Amino acid sequence: NLQSLVTGTGDDLYRLRDRKFLLEDKKRLCAWALGTAVLGILLMVLHAELCPRSIYPLTINCLISLSTGCLLIFIIAFHYKDVRLFIIDHNQVDWRIAMTSNRVLGIVLELIVCAIHPIVTYWEPGVEDKGITFVGRTGNNFSAPLCLSASHGDALLDTELLLSALMFLRLYLVHRTILLHSKVLLSASYRSIGSLNNINFTFRFVLKVLMNKYPGRTLLVFILFFWLIASWMLTLCERQVQEKTGNMDTALWLTAITFLTVGYGDVSPQTSCGRVVCLFTGVMGVACTAMLVAVMTKKLALNKGEKHVHFFMMDIQISKRHTVYQINIFRIARVLEGRQSLNSQQKASKGGNNHVPVRKGTCVCQSCAVFGADRKLDGQM
Repeated sequence: NLQSLVTGTGDDLYRLRDRKFLLEDKKRLCAWALGTAVLGILLMVLHAELCPRSIYPLTINCLISLSTGCLLIFIIAFHYKDVRLFIIDHNQVDWRIAMTSNRVLGIVLELIVCAIHPIVTYWEPGVEDKGITFVGRTGNNFSAPLCLSASHGDALLDTELLLSALMFLRLYLVHRTILLHSKVLLSASYRSIGSLNNINFTFRFVLKVLMNKYPGRTLLVFILFFWLIASWMLTLCERQVQEKTGNMDTALWLTAITFLTVGYGDVSPQTSCGRVVCLFTGVMGVACTAMLVAVMTKKLALNKGEKHVHFFMMDIQISKRHTVYQINIFRIARVLEGRQSLNSQQKASKGGNNHVPVRKGTCVCQSCAVFGADRKLDGQM
């Protein structure tokens, strides 16, 4: 029994050590995947912005494809480590137990999203010297926003545009990186208390923690990044028709007024892609405005200590006011009592010894009525 106990304790120690190493590997792989995804997006932006004036479109496309391949390798390695971690946590032997239908579907969908990138297109010989222009759906001539030749039509142009915009879906890796590098997931006390209360440490929980600790900074960073990305996507869409919204400064202005739901009407998108971007921007603006109102309401509300001080001072002021009211009531009661006593003495001197005693309760009630009438008159004035 002692030997089996020692063996079980040793196995648990090895499992804990392997679990720690797997978590470190997952953090490292996720960081590398996010860096590769951001590199691919930057290369795509470079491809869209500089390619009409560049003679190396094939090099840029090859770099985008290479970064996409590295990203897929990192994603597969990450899920391999995740499956091994699942086996250790649930004390299983066969890895096929961890491959549930939801996990397989998630991995396949993630690989599809990360594999999206602009297709390799080529300049025809001498295009950069001839200055070829393209004719869009509206009949306007424009320079190609992407590396396309004159033989390519609107369908391929739309495909390049769609694939370039969908590359921003790779930014879903940001939430995974934040989750794996957060102190909530790394803290043993957090995990212990969370397991006792049946709380899953997902990105939603981490986001709630960030919004409670740093609400202003979290909203500011999200709004700035969303503003820049939406503006660039709008310029990419509107560049087809050579409208003024195809410029970055005008796109920044249009995105801002759409996000704030102002809509002055001086500029508007002309393409279907641009309208979709503006629609999504307006929806995100309404959501961020609601969150900003909630944050401001929470910031302007009094905390526990401030409420205690405020209510304590209010009680003191109310007590002082009641004391002043009581003094005024008794002062008026004494004046009324004196007047009634004087009137009764005058009547007694005229009519004989029929002295009527003065009732103090009647004087107090009359003084309350007089004091109330005076306060009402002061309030009207």
